[in-house]
Amino acid sequence: MTEPDLYTLYKGVLLPTLVHPPQSLKRFEMFTFRPDDIVIITYPKSGTTWMQEIVPLIVSGGEPASVESLHNWDRVPWLEVARTCSLNLDSRPSPRMFTTHFLPHMMPPSFFQVKPKVIYVIRNPKDVFVSSFHYCAMASFLADPGPQNEFLQKFLKGEVMFGSWFNHVKAWLNYKERIFYICYEEMIKDLEGSVSRIALFLEKTLDNDVIGAIAERCMFKNMKKNNMSNYSAVPNDIMDTSKSEFLRKGIVGDWKNLLTVAEVENFDTVYAENMKDVDYKFAWD
Repeated sequence: MTEPDLYTLYKGVLLPTLVHPPQSLKRFEMFTFRPDDIVIITYPKSGTTWMQEIVPLIVSGGEPASVESLHNWDRVPWLEVARTCSLNLDSRPSPRMFTTHFLPHMMPPSFFQVKPKVIYVIRNPKDVFVSSFHYCAMASFLADPGPQNEFLQKFLKGEVMFGSWFNHVKAWLNYKERIFYICYEEMIKDLEGSVSRIALFLEKTLDNDVIGAIAERCMFKNMKKNNMSNYSAVPNDIMDTSKSEFLRKGIVGDWKNLLTVAEVENFDTVYAENMKDVDYKFAWD
Protein backbone atom coordinates (compact mmCIF):
# COMPACT_ATOMS: atom_id res chain seq x y z
CA MET A 1 0.00 0.00 0.00
CA THR A 2 1.03 3.60 -0.52
CA GLU A 3 1.74 6.13 2.23
CA PRO A 4 -1.69 7.82 1.87
CA ASP A 5 -3.26 4.40 2.51
CA LEU A 6 -1.14 3.73 5.58
CA TYR A 7 -0.86 7.09 7.33
CA THR A 8 -3.20 9.68 8.81
CA LEU A 9 -2.24 13.34 9.17
CA TYR A 10 -3.23 14.31 12.72
CA LYS A 11 -2.42 17.78 14.08
CA GLY A 12 0.26 18.12 11.42
CA VAL A 13 1.93 14.78 12.20
CA LEU A 14 1.84 11.51 10.23
CA LEU A 15 0.50 8.55 12.23
CA PRO A 16 0.12 4.88 11.20
CA THR A 17 -3.64 4.63 10.59
CA LEU A 18 -3.97 0.97 11.60
CA VAL A 19 -2.88 1.60 15.17
CA HIS A 20 -4.23 5.15 15.44
CA PRO A 21 -7.85 5.03 14.23
CA PRO A 22 -10.13 8.03 14.81
CA GLN A 23 -11.81 6.47 17.86
CA SER A 24 -8.54 6.03 19.76
CA LEU A 25 -7.39 9.56 18.94
CA LYS A 26 -10.74 10.91 20.11
CA ARG A 27 -10.50 8.96 23.33
CA PHE A 28 -7.01 10.30 23.96
CA GLU A 29 -8.21 13.87 23.49
CA MET A 30 -10.63 13.29 26.38
CA PHE A 31 -8.24 11.32 28.58
CA THR A 32 -7.95 12.39 32.23
CA PHE A 33 -4.48 12.25 33.72
CA ARG A 34 -3.67 12.01 37.42
CA PRO A 35 -0.84 13.97 39.06
CA ASP A 36 0.96 10.75 40.03
CA ASP A 37 0.81 9.20 36.55
CA ILE A 38 4.17 8.38 34.97
CA VAL A 39 4.38 9.09 31.24
CA ILE A 40 7.25 7.75 29.14
CA ILE A 41 7.63 9.95 26.08
CA THR A 42 9.90 9.21 23.15
CA TYR A 43 10.39 9.77 19.48
CA PRO A 44 9.98 6.29 17.92
CA LYS A 45 12.99 3.96 18.12
CA SER A 46 14.64 5.90 20.94
CA GLY A 47 14.48 3.35 23.75
CA THR A 48 10.76 3.13 24.48
CA THR A 49 10.69 -0.63 25.06
CA TRP A 50 13.72 -0.36 27.31
CA MET A 51 12.05 2.26 29.49
CA GLN A 52 8.84 0.18 29.56
CA GLU A 53 10.96 -2.49 31.26
CA ILE A 54 12.83 -0.22 33.66
CA VAL A 55 9.98 1.90 35.04
CA PRO A 56 7.65 -0.95 36.14
CA LEU A 57 10.57 -2.64 37.89
CA ILE A 58 11.39 0.57 39.75
CA VAL A 59 7.75 1.15 40.73
CA SER A 60 7.39 -2.46 41.93
CA GLY A 61 10.60 -2.31 43.95
CA GLY A 62 12.28 -4.79 41.63
CA GLU A 63 9.49 -7.37 41.68
CA PRO A 64 9.97 -9.32 38.39
CA ALA A 65 6.26 -10.14 38.02
CA SER A 66 5.78 -6.51 37.02
CA VAL A 67 7.40 -7.26 33.66
CA GLU A 68 6.68 -10.98 33.35
CA SER A 69 2.89 -11.00 33.72
CA LEU A 70 1.83 -8.50 31.03
CA HIS A 71 3.05 -7.62 27.55
CA ASN A 72 4.72 -4.22 27.59
CA TRP A 73 1.97 -2.73 25.43
CA ASP A 74 -0.50 -3.54 28.21
CA ARG A 75 1.68 -2.88 31.26
CA VAL A 76 2.79 0.57 30.03
CA PRO A 77 0.33 1.19 27.19
CA TRP A 78 0.53 3.77 24.43
CA LEU A 79 -2.28 6.18 25.17
CA GLU A 80 -3.01 7.04 21.55
CA VAL A 81 -3.39 3.57 20.03
CA ALA A 82 -6.46 1.48 19.27
CA ARG A 83 -5.79 -1.25 21.84
CA THR A 84 -5.83 1.24 24.69
CA CYS A 85 -9.57 1.75 24.24
CA SER A 86 -10.16 -1.74 25.67
CA LEU A 87 -7.84 -1.55 28.69
CA ASN A 88 -10.09 0.37 31.13
CA LEU A 89 -7.23 2.61 32.22
CA ASP A 90 -9.45 4.70 34.49
CA SER A 91 -9.73 1.77 36.89
CA ARG A 92 -6.00 1.17 37.21
CA PRO A 93 -4.46 1.91 40.62
CA SER A 94 -1.92 4.67 40.97
CA PRO A 95 0.74 5.20 39.94
CA ARG A 96 -0.34 4.39 36.40
CA MET A 97 2.35 4.08 33.76
CA PHE A 98 1.82 5.17 30.17
CA THR A 99 3.72 5.69 26.95
CA THR A 100 3.28 8.12 24.08
CA HIS A 101 5.16 9.30 21.00
CA PHE A 102 3.09 12.48 20.79
CA LEU A 103 4.45 16.02 20.80
CA PRO A 104 3.28 18.57 23.40
CA HIS A 105 0.74 20.19 21.07
CA MET A 106 -0.92 16.78 20.64
CA MET A 107 -1.44 16.13 24.35
CA PRO A 108 -4.93 16.45 25.91
CA PRO A 109 -5.86 19.38 28.16
CA SER A 110 -5.66 17.36 31.38
CA PHE A 111 -1.97 16.68 30.77
CA PHE A 112 -1.20 20.37 31.23
CA GLN A 113 -3.69 20.78 34.06
CA VAL A 114 -2.39 18.06 36.40
CA LYS A 115 1.23 17.83 35.15
CA PRO A 116 2.02 14.11 35.54
CA LYS A 117 5.62 12.96 35.82
CA VAL A 118 7.33 12.67 32.43
CA ILE A 119 10.40 10.66 31.46
CA TYR A 120 11.69 11.78 28.08
CA VAL A 121 14.25 9.55 26.36
CA ILE A 122 16.48 11.02 23.66
CA ARG A 123 18.65 9.01 21.27
CA ASN A 124 21.23 10.02 18.68
CA PRO A 125 19.11 10.70 15.58
CA LYS A 126 21.54 8.80 13.36
CA ASP A 127 20.87 5.62 15.32
CA VAL A 128 17.15 6.48 15.40
CA PHE A 129 17.24 6.68 11.60
CA VAL A 130 18.94 3.28 11.29
CA SER A 131 16.47 1.62 13.67
CA SER A 132 13.54 3.28 11.88
CA PHE A 133 14.82 2.11 8.50
CA HIS A 134 14.87 -1.52 9.65
CA TYR A 135 11.55 -1.20 11.49
CA CYS A 136 9.71 0.21 8.49
CA ALA A 137 11.01 -2.67 6.41
CA MET A 138 9.54 -5.30 8.75
CA ALA A 139 6.24 -3.72 9.90
CA SER A 140 3.35 -4.26 7.49
CA PHE A 141 1.40 -1.25 8.80
CA LEU A 142 4.22 1.13 7.84
CA ALA A 143 5.27 2.28 4.38
CA ASP A 144 8.25 0.44 2.94
CA PRO A 145 11.28 2.69 3.45
CA GLY A 146 12.56 2.21 -0.08
CA PRO A 147 16.19 3.02 -0.88
CA GLN A 148 18.27 4.11 2.08
CA ASN A 149 19.12 7.60 0.85
CA GLU A 150 15.52 8.24 -0.15
CA PHE A 151 14.33 7.32 3.34
CA LEU A 152 17.10 9.44 4.85
CA GLN A 153 15.85 12.52 3.04
CA LYS A 154 12.32 11.87 4.31
CA PHE A 155 13.63 11.38 7.84
CA LEU A 156 15.63 14.61 7.79
CA LYS A 157 12.61 16.51 6.45
CA GLY A 158 10.26 14.98 9.02
CA GLU A 159 8.20 13.23 6.34
CA VAL A 160 7.96 10.06 8.43
CA MET A 161 5.70 8.77 11.18
CA PHE A 162 5.58 11.15 14.14
CA GLY A 163 7.25 13.85 12.09
CA SER A 164 10.62 15.49 12.61
CA TRP A 165 13.01 14.17 15.22
CA PHE A 166 14.31 17.72 15.57
CA ASN A 167 10.86 19.18 16.24
CA HIS A 168 9.99 16.41 18.67
CA VAL A 169 13.13 16.78 20.76
CA LYS A 170 13.09 20.57 20.79
CA ALA A 171 9.41 20.69 21.74
CA TRP A 172 9.88 18.41 24.74
CA LEU A 173 13.09 20.13 25.81
CA ASN A 174 10.99 23.28 26.05
CA TYR A 175 8.49 21.55 28.33
CA LYS A 176 9.67 22.24 31.88
CA GLU A 177 7.00 20.68 34.11
CA ARG A 178 8.04 17.63 36.17
CA ILE A 179 10.12 16.16 33.38
CA PHE A 180 13.23 13.99 33.53
CA TYR A 181 15.49 13.90 30.48
CA ILE A 182 17.82 11.01 29.77
CA CYS A 183 19.77 9.93 26.71
CA TYR A 184 19.80 6.38 25.41
CA GLU A 185 23.58 6.64 25.32
CA GLU A 186 23.69 7.44 29.06
CA MET A 187 21.78 4.25 29.75
CA ILE A 188 24.18 2.23 27.60
CA LYS A 189 27.20 3.72 29.39
CA ASP A 190 25.89 3.42 32.96
CA LEU A 191 22.62 1.53 33.26
CA GLU A 192 22.82 1.11 37.02
CA GLY A 193 23.43 4.83 37.50
CA SER A 194 20.59 5.61 35.12
CA VAL A 195 18.19 3.36 37.03
CA SER A 196 19.20 5.10 40.25
CA ARG A 197 18.54 8.55 38.78
CA ILE A 198 15.16 7.50 37.37
CA ALA A 199 14.18 6.02 40.74
CA LEU A 200 15.13 9.29 42.43
CA PHE A 201 12.94 11.23 39.99
CA LEU A 202 10.06 8.84 40.67
CA GLU A 203 10.61 9.30 44.43
CA LYS A 204 11.14 5.58 44.86
CA THR A 205 13.71 4.61 47.46
CA LEU A 206 15.54 1.45 46.46
CA ASP A 207 18.49 -0.37 47.99
CA ASN A 208 21.64 -0.58 45.92
CA ASP A 209 21.21 -4.32 45.45
CA VAL A 210 17.70 -3.78 44.05
CA ILE A 211 18.97 -1.10 41.67
CA GLY A 212 21.72 -3.47 40.57
CA ALA A 213 19.24 -6.30 40.02
CA ILE A 214 16.96 -4.05 37.95
CA ALA A 215 19.90 -2.90 35.83
CA GLU A 216 21.03 -6.48 35.30
CA ARG A 217 17.56 -7.58 34.26
CA CYS A 218 17.25 -4.62 31.89
CA MET A 219 20.49 -5.21 30.04
CA PHE A 220 19.53 -5.50 26.39
CA LYS A 221 20.63 -9.14 26.07
CA ASN A 222 18.50 -10.09 29.09
CA MET A 223 15.46 -7.99 28.22
CA LYS A 224 15.52 -9.52 24.74
CA LYS A 225 14.78 -12.91 26.33
CA ASN A 226 11.60 -11.66 28.00
CA ASN A 227 8.71 -12.81 25.81
CA MET A 228 6.52 -10.16 27.45
CA SER A 229 8.84 -7.49 26.05
CA ASN A 230 10.48 -8.75 22.86
CA TYR A 231 7.37 -8.61 20.65
CA SER A 232 7.68 -12.31 19.80
CA ALA A 233 3.91 -12.60 20.36
CA VAL A 234 3.15 -10.28 17.42
CA PRO A 235 2.02 -12.24 14.33
CA ASN A 236 4.55 -12.40 11.52
CA ASP A 237 2.13 -10.81 9.06
CA ILE A 238 2.25 -7.66 11.20
CA MET A 239 5.96 -7.70 12.02
CA ASP A 240 8.05 -9.87 9.71
CA THR A 241 10.95 -10.96 11.88
CA SER A 242 12.60 -12.68 8.93
CA LYS A 243 13.45 -9.16 7.74
CA SER A 244 14.50 -7.75 11.11
CA GLU A 245 14.02 -8.46 14.79
CA PHE A 246 12.02 -5.86 16.70
CA LEU A 247 14.70 -5.73 19.40
CA ARG A 248 17.60 -5.73 16.99
CA LYS A 249 20.96 -4.68 18.45
CA GLY A 250 20.42 -2.12 21.19
CA ILE A 251 23.81 -0.53 20.67
CA VAL A 252 25.29 2.92 20.17
CA GLY A 253 26.83 3.91 16.83
CA ASP A 254 25.21 1.38 14.51
CA TRP A 255 24.79 4.25 12.05
CA LYS A 256 28.48 3.87 11.23
CA ASN A 257 27.66 0.48 9.70
CA LEU A 258 24.96 1.86 7.40
CA LEU A 259 25.38 5.52 6.48
CA THR A 260 27.79 6.52 3.73
CA VAL A 261 30.31 9.33 4.18
CA ALA A 262 28.16 11.62 2.03
CA GLU A 263 25.03 10.74 4.01
CA VAL A 264 26.80 11.47 7.30
CA GLU A 265 27.94 14.85 5.99
CA ASN A 266 24.39 15.66 4.87
CA PHE A 267 23.00 14.52 8.22
CA ASP A 268 25.52 16.63 10.14
CA THR A 269 24.65 19.72 8.11
CA VAL A 270 20.91 19.35 8.72
CA TYR A 271 21.49 18.56 12.40
CA ALA A 272 23.68 21.62 12.93
CA GLU A 273 21.11 23.90 11.34
CA ASN A 274 18.15 22.49 13.26
CA MET A 275 19.84 22.26 16.67
CA LYS A 276 21.97 25.40 16.63
CA ASP A 277 19.87 27.16 19.26
CA VAL A 278 19.36 24.17 21.55
CA ASP A 279 20.95 24.57 24.97
CA TYR A 280 21.23 20.94 26.02
CA LYS A 281 24.27 18.66 26.33
CA PHE A 282 23.44 15.43 24.53
CA ALA A 283 25.34 12.30 25.51
CA TRP A 284 26.65 11.78 21.97
CA ASP A 285 28.08 15.31 21.56
